[in-house]
Amino acid sequence: MFILGLSDMQSNHCGTELGCLGRSEGTARIYASAGEVVKRRARPGPETYFRYDLAHKNGPFGNAVGFSISERQEAWVGYGQTYLIQSEAIPVKAELHAMTGLYDKGLGHGLGGRIAFRSGIDLIYETNGGVRYALSYDHRSHIAIYKENPGMETIQFAVSFPLK
Repeated sequence: MFILGLSDMQSNHCGTELGCLGRSEGTARIYASAGEVVKRRARPGPETYFRYDLAHKNGPFGNAVGFSISERQEAWVGYGQTYLIQSEAIPVKAELHAMTGLYDKGLGHGLGGRIAFRSGIDLIYETNGGVRYALSYDHRSHIAIYKENPGMETIQFAVSFPLK
């Protein structure tokens, strides 16, 4: 995400009046998804995820706040960046996200510690009205800041709505 975003920033934002990470207007969005924790080290089970995309960007990066909770009360809350990849030639978009947050294992899967990073990709179809439908994959772990780093993945179906 950051390599693509930094390349975009260098090509399209640096050298402009706003600068490389200048603040610009964006579209606030409400994002909701439901899916499954994937069996890897975690037990499979349903999870719900909500995200609020803020109405501004810094260079090519959007800003978002998110919260998820599973059937076994595994909860995550965090803040981070999004990066939208789109082309005029095709109707499908991709959005990458990288977020830092706090995790509580509840009755479920421990990640080795409270700090957890959430990163992933959404494959998006956007309607003319701005509603987005997405297939989402994400990974949570703590990037080896604690001794054990079991990680967990989810696959979800998401819908997001612009707030106008």
